[in-house]
Amino acid sequence: MSDSRAVVDETGFPDAGDPPRRGRWKLIGPGIVAAATGVGAGDLVATLIAGSRFGYALMWAAVVGCIVKIALAEGSARYHLATGSTILDGWRSLGRWTSWYFGIYIMIWGFVYGATAMSASALPLAALFPFLPLWAWAMITGISCAIFVALNRYEVFENIMKVFIGVMFVIVVGIAILVAPNVGEAFMGLIPSVPQGSAIYTLGLIGGVGGTITMASYGYWVNAKGWRSPKWMGVMRLDNRVAYGVTGLFVIAMLIIGAELLYTAQITLASGDRGLLDLDAVLEERFGGFVSKLFLVGFFATAISSVLGVWQGVSLLFADFWRNLRGGSGARSDLQTSPAFRFYLFWLTIPPMVLLAFGRPFLLVIIYGALGAFFMPFLALTLIVLLNSSRVPAEWRSGWVSNGLLGLSAALFIVLCLNEIWQLVAG
Repeated sequence: MSDSRAVVDETGFPDAGDPPRRGRWKLIGPGIVAAATGVGAGDLVATLIAGSRFGYALMWAAVVGCIVKIALAEGSARYHLATGSTILDGWRSLGRWTSWYFGIYIMIWGFVYGATAMSASALPLAALFPFLPLWAWAMITGISCAIFVALNRYEVFENIMKVFIGVMFVIVVGIAILVAPNVGEAFMGLIPSVPQGSAIYTLGLIGGVGGTITMASYGYWVNAKGWRSPKWMGVMRLDNRVAYGVTGLFVIAMLIIGAELLYTAQITLASGDRGLLDLDAVLEERFGGFVSKLFLVGFFATAISSVLGVWQGVSLLFADFWRNLRGGSGARSDLQTSPAFRFYLFWLTIPPMVLLAFGRPFLLVIIYGALGAFFMPFLALTLIVLLNSSRVPAEWRSGWVSNGLLGLSAALFIVLCLNEIWQLVAG
């Protein structure tokens, strides 16, 4: 069985039939896509800063954060598999306010994120190949990703994403091993503690790192794989846990690098994605040019996987949003080839290029952080409502574990959202 042989069922999505009894590990893919997309350059910096300021003390927060992401992604995909509809259909059933909220949000977020993501992916390229300026690499990256997503179906997209997450995982974990982590202190960091001044960093590691609008895209990628019915629930959960487990190890590796290279030497990183270039300089000084260049390759793989994932996944969300806005007309199999999908690809790529001319001003960074914080509480709270309602068959509704994790997620994201608003107001 393979995706290429999947047929399209009455809902408009490919149908892979029944899951195999053996070899389910070979089917892992949509979770890898979602998890890789969620961990971007900004997350690397946030984790590094946490490690550089507090050493191994927040290791436990990275583990809890991994569990929180598993719960959110599982809830999103479970709704798709249990109901045969999409998360956008679910939101529409909650009232028109969800369409207004999501529609306004996705348009503003896409414009700001486009500039942010293209700049982040251009930073390592400009460092490796300085014959072109940063803005030129940013434009090349954005346009290339848009063309790739527009021309290729899900199967090709997934395979490319697997390559990028493999590269970033091997390089970052390899560097973490190279810096010789203090295993004893790392294990002690698994005991929950909140050092003075670490509260926001703790919440950020739990709720922020790897948390993005693309978590709502996971159900669409599951459907694109051909997983169409509750029969695939076990495969989806395996896929989800393995993927976020891998990215969890990736986050832990970044924390180790921050703790060993920066905390012990009391080195402070620059704010924003450029902080990764500071780390590059530290690695070159300690281990030489080869390791430094290797890190830049991992940095690029991390950034470009987020760009590709957003270009594909959030464009799918917008296309389904537009389908729902028109009353649910149109086959869901046509989402990736729809005018709405291509419009949002354009929206992510071309208009944000205007912002590149300003070199990502500080205000832009603040606005992006605030916008990111506004979606995750919406996702967590609406999943709690949807997955405990009659919209979902009784056997697939949330139990106390799922409700507890989703409730914890919602509380964390609300606190982070309020903190971002305060930072925006207070300057």
